Amino acid sequence: MSVLENWDQWKHFLADRLHQAEEKGVSEDTINKFATEIGGYLAEHVDPKNDEQRILSDLWRVANKDEQRAIANMMIKLVRSDATGRPAH
Repeated sequence: MSVLENWDQWKHFLADRLHQAEEKGVSEDTINKFATEIGGYLAEHVDPKNDEQRILSDLWRVANKDEQRAIANMMIKLVRSDATGRPAH
C-alpha cells in the first residue's frame, strides 16, 4: 500500500519528513516553501487516493498562490499538532 492511500499514514509520513528537516536545521521559511512546492506537484501529477486528499486537491486547484501557501502552512501545523498531541500555534 502506498503512503498516499491512507490519510493517517500520509500525515505520519509528512511528520517524519518535517522532523528530519527540523533536526537538520532547515529554516521555517524553507520548509514552508518546500511544502508549497510539494502541494503544487501533488495537485498537478497525483490523483487523490482518499476523500481528505480530494478535498485538499480541490481547494488547491481553486486557490491563488497566497492561499496555496496558506494550505501548505496549515498542513505543516496539522502534522506538527498530530505529532505532539498539542495544537499548533
